Amino acid sequence: MGHPHTVALIVAAGQGTRTRAALPKQFALLGGRAVLAHSYDALASHPQIDRVVVVIGAGQQDLLGSALGDVEFVVGGATRRESVLRGLKYLENDGVSRVLVHDAARPLLPHSVVDRLLVALESDVAALPVLGVVDTILSTRKTLAGEVVPRETLARVQTPQAFAFTTLLAAHKAWPADREATDDAQMVRAMGGEVRLVQGDPMLEKITVANDFAAAEQRLGGAMQVRSAQGFDVHRFETGQELWLGGILIPHDKGLSGHSDADVALHAITDALLGTIAAGDIGMHFPPSDPKWRGAASAQFLRHALSLLTEQGGVLDFVDVTVMCEAPKIGPHRDAIRASIAEILALPIACVSVKATTTERLGFTGRGEGMAAQAIATVRVPVSWR
Repeated sequence: MGHPHTVALIVAAGQGTRTRAALPKQFALLGGRAVLAHSYDALASHPQIDRVVVVIGAGQQDLLGSALGDVEFVVGGATRRESVLRGLKYLENDGVSRVLVHDAARPLLPHSVVDRLLVALESDVAALPVLGVVDTILSTRKTLAGEVVPRETLARVQTPQAFAFTTLLAAHKAWPADREATDDAQMVRAMGGEVRLVQGDPMLEKITVANDFAAAEQRLGGAMQVRSAQGFDVHRFETGQELWLGGILIPHDKGLSGHSDADVALHAITDALLGTIAAGDIGMHFPPSDPKWRGAASAQFLRHALSLLTEQGGVLDFVDVTVMCEAPKIGPHRDAIRASIAEILALPIACVSVKATTTERLGFTGRGEGMAAQAIATVRVPVSWR
C-alpha cells in the first residue's frame, strides 16, 4: 500500500501591511523569487506530499500566477481561520488522509521538519513544530518587571502544523464562528485532541515586519550554494543568412548557419545555465532533428534554461560570454547585446559581461569560416537543508 493521501495547504491570503511593502508579503521578492514560491517548492518537492493547494485572498489570482504560474488554489476568507476552513472544505471529498497547514510568511521550510511531522502523525492526530525559549521571560505590570516565567515550560510555535484530515476539519466546524484562534492546533486541543510536539527549525522564522526580509535574505544566503558552469557553441558562416548575436540582429554580409537562428552567444549561455543544475545540454532539450525548432529564436532556449533553474529554487547572479571571430567587430554592438541578454534573463545589465576576441587568424574563426562563443554562468542553488 502507498502512503496516506497527504495534502499541504499554504495560507497566503493576507495583505501583509506590517511590512509596508508595495505587495502583500507573500508575493514580495526574497532572493529574487516570491516569498510564497520558497515554501511552495519545498512542499511540492517532498516525496510524501501528494498535492499543494494555496489559499489566496480575493483578487490575488494575478499575483499568484506571476509568483507560481498555474497552480491549484482556493480563495480564502476575511480571517486566517476562515481561509483554512475554505481550504479544508475544498478538499473534503477528495479522500485526503493527512493535511499540513503552513503559513506563507514562513518561506524557508526544511524537508526535515516535514519528515518529523509526518512521523508523528503515524501515532497521533496532530503535530506541530516548536523551538525552545532561550531568553529569560518576565510577566509585566505596565512598565515594571513582574515574576520570571519558567522558560522550560514554554515553546515558540511554528508551521506547518500537521493533522489527520478528519480531525482538523471537525475542529474547524466545531469552533465558534465569532471567535478567532491563533492557530489550528488550538482548535484541536479545544476539542480534546492531543497535539504532539516535534523539533522546529530556526530557518522557519516568520516574516512579519519590513526588517524581517533582511534577516530572511541572510538565512537564505546561508542555505544557498554557489555554482558556476560553462557553455560553448560554434556555428559556421553562410551567405544569405542573418547574423543574430545575443538576441540582436547584427549587420554583416554573412550570417550563422544552424537549425535555429544559430545565435552562438545565447546558445553558449543556455548550456552554461543548464550546466549549473546538471540538466544536460541544449541539444537534449531542443533537438536539431525536431523541425519545430527550425529558425527558432534562441531567446526561448535561454528562458527555458532559466526557468529550470528557478524551478529548483536557484538564483542567477551573473553571466559572462566571450565571442570569438575576426569579423564583424563586436565592440559597436556590445552595449545592445548586453542589454538584450539582461532583458532575456531579467538581470541588471551590470550582471551581464560581453567580451570579444580574435584567434589571431588561426583556426576556423581566424579564417573567417565561423564564430564561436564561450560563456560562464554563476548561480546560487539551495543546499541540503531542503
